[in-house]
Amino acid sequence: MGQRAVIYSRVSTADQSCERQEQELLEFAQRGDYEIVETFRETESGVKNNRRERKKVLALAQSRQIDSVLVSELSRWGRSTVDLLDTLGQLESWKVSLIAMNGMTFDLSSSHGRMMATFLSGIAEFERDLISERVKSGLAAAKARGKKLGRQKGQRPKSDRLTPKVIDLVAEGKSYRWIARDLGISKNTVLDIVKRARQMDVIHE
Repeated sequence: MGQRAVIYSRVSTADQSCERQEQELLEFAQRGDYEIVETFRETESGVKNNRRERKKVLALAQSRQIDSVLVSELSRWGRSTVDLLDTLGQLESWKVSLIAMNGMTFDLSSSHGRMMATFLSGIAEFERDLISERVKSGLAAAKARGKKLGRQKGQRPKSDRLTPKVIDLVAEGKSYRWIARDLGISKNTVLDIVKRARQMDVIHE
């Protein structure tokens, strides 16, 4: 058999299926004489870079259990040029290639693959500059309109939202540690909420 490879397919919503991508990639692998080690299916938006199944693929690559990752197209793997380059860099360090069925092959052991990665690196840098410029422009425009930026003094969005629940649980006799664990916040946050509530005379000693 040829190179050890995994198939990675992704759809954005639960009403979609990876079946077509997977079938086409299996046929592609057969034609290319790839040995399929495992198949991964992801139902997750492409804007998220902390995808569970993709992390499993990267773990296999890191442990040198595979030589290639097969995808139907690059957008199934990378959420943006920046994300694509970041993960390509990881794969390159582990000597694993990313191969898209539509012809985009990043065989980083070849001069062509390295050239493509270099080309995309330039685009990624351009993307970063554009994003930075847009953010700075947006902040400047907001400031010009008199909008105060950042969290204002005294504002605690999460703890303010949880204050009524914390007060109710304290009234029920729950411990601060139990409340923190139940609401997924730190014990110090609970203490801070209770302290402020007492100062406002919401909780009585």
